[in-house]
Amino acid sequence: MEAMACEIYDDAASRYGLVRVGGDLKPATLLAAYANGIFPWFDEGWPICWWSPDPRAIFELTDGGLYVSRRLARTIRSGKFQVTINRAFAAVMRGCADRSEGTWVTESMIEAYTRLHQLGIAHSVETWRDGELAGGLYGVALGGFFAGESMFHRVRDASKVALAYTFDRLRQRGFTLFDTQFVTAHTARMGAVEIPRAEYLARLRRALKVKTSFVDG
Repeated sequence: MEAMACEIYDDAASRYGLVRVGGDLKPATLLAAYANGIFPWFDEGWPICWWSPDPRAIFELTDGGLYVSRRLARTIRSGKFQVTINRAFAAVMRGCADRSEGTWVTESMIEAYTRLHQLGIAHSVETWRDGELAGGLYGVALGGFFAGESMFHRVRDASKVALAYTFDRLRQRGFTLFDTQFVTAHTARMGAVEIPRAEYLARLRRALKVKTSFVDG
């Protein structure tokens, strides 16, 4: 992060997790940020804002770490949705951006994370219904660390199915840290918990040393 020419807001960092404002969204900058527990989040027309909240929200990659209701489990077993990986990355990002209340998934973020996707670092999980994109999520994978960035649905349960698939895949592949950044009402219902930033950073350092990948090759 040393190369980022931007202002530091220590008071805001202690209260909300805002640590810097400015800089760029080049791959090297984003990778350095994630490796230090920092991520970008800002609205259209704002300067780039960088965050490291305390506490930090995660899904524990353990049995019961993700809450799957009986109804959702039946939906998953039914085969109602087809699940794919990296088939429609840009479309998933644009689905996440398509919100009536506004979005932080700006054009500059779509461009930046598409570059990470092309480098094999950012990934999407898609859910399909009758050949149409019904929902999905995208995130960043480094070592045994996965940062879930955003998800969306156009059909009921489509994003939850994508999340459950992602959770199982991370466990199967030996990931140790599933970051969800902030707790929302939705992620809390699905089992997200908060841990102190110091604990998160210690776990992040260990996760980055894990040799695994989200996809083969």
